[in-house]
Amino acid sequence: MTRTLQTAILKWGGYALAFAGSFLFATKGIFIKLAYEYHVDATTLLMLRLLIATPFFVVIGLITHYRQRGREPLPLMIYMKALGVGVLGYWFASYTDFEGLVHLTPQFERLILFTYPLFVILFGAAFFGQKLKPLALPAFGIAYAGLAFVFVSDMGEHGHDIAIGTAWVMTSSVAFALYLLLAKPVIARMGPSLFTSVAMVGAALATFVHFGTTHPLSAVPLSPGLLWLCLGLAIGATVLPGYLINFALARISSQANAVIGFVNPVFTLMMSAFILHETISASDVIGTALVLGGVGLYMWLDQRPSKPAVSSAG
Repeated sequence: MTRTLQTAILKWGGYALAFAGSFLFATKGIFIKLAYEYHVDATTLLMLRLLIATPFFVVIGLITHYRQRGREPLPLMIYMKALGVGVLGYWFASYTDFEGLVHLTPQFERLILFTYPLFVILFGAAFFGQKLKPLALPAFGIAYAGLAFVFVSDMGEHGHDIAIGTAWVMTSSVAFALYLLLAKPVIARMGPSLFTSVAMVGAALATFVHFGTTHPLSAVPLSPGLLWLCLGLAIGATVLPGYLINFALARISSQANAVIGFVNPVFTLMMSAFILHETISASDVIGTALVLGGVGLYMWLDQRPSKPAVSSAG
């Protein structure tokens, strides 16, 4: 087998892994909406999800820590930062997202969440010293025009409920953007595998404390149907896609992986129609196209090389 053929196989394998990971991530909202039919609230559902998923991340973290035993030990403060960032990204962002799905369709929820890269850019420029390209600003306008299009259409049908759900999920998108910015330097110190494990432990602790202070243990439903859905949510929509995306990143560029991620809202739109029997309106399709176009435009502009400064002859 030639090196060229091996490279091609690795690349196409990476594309397949990225598509599989994106599809599984897109199932999250579907699992949550199905679980809500069992009259479970967002706090309980999030607790069940992490109760099942966290042991997998802990095992991976312990294995990673064992393999790194010959390296210089990390300071305690790095672990504390990872725990805190995990509380923000894996508990608060998830909890607000789960609450939003009480009021929104999965396709609209996914569209709102998909704007988080734009918040990353804005907050990065405002608080983290990152540069904001002026040419990227039209991308913000296009993406939010898509959200506004769907929002106004749904407000006409569902009114106040849509406003509440949008506020919840927009909060989740902002929290996740801040999580990405705060996590980056910690990941650089710990590595992605160990960081994810420690961050998930932080989220699990916050989730269990939240549940324990607001719900009695008797509030945990034991319906077999709900438990199967929680298993799918924890493994199929949380653990597996996380590792599939990591495996994909070992074979293809992060840019290629991000572009493939554009199909995520499209997958959710299709599954909402076929599994949840949601009505897909023209406004849903137009709004989806605008949001994907806005985010895609920003990524394209961001990847363009900067023009070199023209020096004056003298």
